[in-house]
Amino acid sequence: MSDALRPRHASRRPRALTVALPIGLAVTALGALWALADVPVVAEAELPPMPVVAAALPEVDLTGVIATDPCSDAGVVDALSSGDDAATIAAFGGGVAFRDAVVAGNAPCILLNDPARFWVVVNKTRPLAPLEFVPDPVATPALTATTASDLLRTDAMTALNAMVAAAAEAGAGSIGMNNGYRSYDLQVATYSSFVDAEGQAGADQGSARPGFSEHQTGLAVDLVACAGGCTSIDEFGDTVQSSWVQEHAWEYGFVVRYESGATDRTGYMPEPWHVRYIGTELAAVYHAGGYRTLEEFFQLPAAPDYPH
Repeated sequence: MSDALRPRHASRRPRALTVALPIGLAVTALGALWALADVPVVAEAELPPMPVVAAALPEVDLTGVIATDPCSDAGVVDALSSGDDAATIAAFGGGVAFRDAVVAGNAPCILLNDPARFWVVVNKTRPLAPLEFVPDPVATPALTATTASDLLRTDAMTALNAMVAAAAEAGAGSIGMNNGYRSYDLQVATYSSFVDAEGQAGADQGSARPGFSEHQTGLAVDLVACAGGCTSIDEFGDTVQSSWVQEHAWEYGFVVRYESGATDRTGYMPEPWHVRYIGTELAAVYHAGGYRTLEEFFQLPAAPDYPH
């Protein structure tokens, strides 16, 4: 058979070696060559394609990456412009989305120092701006008041009426109010009276300086227990009413602002009578997350004292 007709997988026998080798090595080498002669040769075209290995992409750390600013959403813009706090939170996608955006620094349109909004945070390092802010509109809740400071912002008033009615219906007794909205001038007088009685250091633990008080927002109210007569705020903490408020206030948009064990963050001694309205959406998130202060809720620095 000629080379032209020889099958492709066959190969010629090797010619005799011309290199002088020792007899043992020569025999071994010839045996290896004869073995190779029977190995089929695969044509290059018949080789399977080599697998293509993609280059490994570098890992991208997305931690801290902020999504698109929700403040550019038309619904958010419209709700803010209308002054409707609840609608603004809804436009963000609810209380959780709202808080997450604020905490992430992704909501520049939400100012936690805006006293006209129920998400405002007022403490010893965050005064009202302006200091003499006046809420509008305000109205009187439908419950017994033990002082002349019987006004609240209307949304807080409506929520307080509903909460007090629910407490009575649940058998928790009657709840009245001691202090609601206090003007800047009234806060000057209130704080001064505490300073006169306890000194400034003592006053700062239980009364806000003028311009630093939640009462001036119209969103805070001091509660009292009433049963044939209303007691003082200092007696509220040991009552059935206080226990009910501690458990259910969030359902009506309120939180107990100054809880026991939180003085290092709020700067105030425990005040179980002092509740603060933040709206039902945010209060639900606050309650579910087990938060105890607004500073923690919005991841703001603690405010144990006034700047010196």
